[in-house]
Amino acid sequence: MPLSLQADLGIEQVTDLQATLQSHLDDATLELSGAEVRRVHTAGLQLLHAFIRERAARGLSTTITLPSPTLVEAARQLALAVSLGVDKDPGEPA
Repeated sequence: MPLSLQADLGIEQVTDLQATLQSHLDDATLELSGAEVRRVHTAGLQLLHAFIRERAARGLSTTITLPSPTLVEAARQLALAVSLGVDKDPGEPA
């Protein structure tokens, strides 16, 4: 079952997001649902990026599923869409 990212990934929410993600740092595989994301700041995306990279360095898989248009656009603007795995259009095959 995917872990849903909160609707607000603003800088004010980074501490809560970090605490949520840290509790899943060592999960064998992790699926994050981005469907509910409506607000994003750079700090939120940087935290997601660092978390995914740290898990990858440990040999663990992390995917973001159903990224909202807000999440995709913010990731593209910060050149993090590929590293976060949200670089495909919803209708594009995997």
